[in-house]
Amino acid sequence: MKPIFKAVPQPVDSSSSDLAASLGLPWKNSGMPKLVIGRREWIALPDLGISLLDAKTDTGARSSSIHATHVVIADDKKSVRFTTKDHHGREISCDTLIAKTGKVRSSMGTTRKRIFIETTAVLPGGFSWKILISLANRSEMLCPILLGRRALEGYFLVDPQGTRLLGKKNMLPS
Repeated sequence: MKPIFKAVPQPVDSSSSDLAASLGLPWKNSGMPKLVIGRREWIALPDLGISLLDAKTDTGARSSSIHATHVVIADDKKSVRFTTKDHHGREISCDTLIAKTGKVRSSMGTTRKRIFIETTAVLPGGFSWKILISLANRSEMLCPILLGRRALEGYFLVDPQGTRLLGKKNMLPS
């Protein structure tokens, strides 16, 4: 039988930059502490009237996306109307400004032109920030929203083994 080695974290009494230097690791001080989030978290998008969604964090994806159907661009090409579903499966009609359009390459390698919107995201505990998110049909996916690395950068570290580390769905502000 092969021996099993288990890493046990030990408390450290030095700063992160000193520890990184002692281990010969690069260090980038962003000046802001990071929240540790799991691979899935509850999220609200109050600007769109969405109080609860199951979000997947994906550092392999550059951009974020939300499930959207019945997408209609206004005649002036400045706003978009679409339908999505909340956590309970109820359809929600959303109407918002278009932030930009751009090409997104899927995990399968196909490139598609997508509409991007900017909205406020809120996590359990009340942390909120602005995200840029594309409209996509995510009906085949487990989570209706995917948070890519651009939405995560600067604020979070992702624990791939953790799920809903920031709290329960009832901790979202109403």
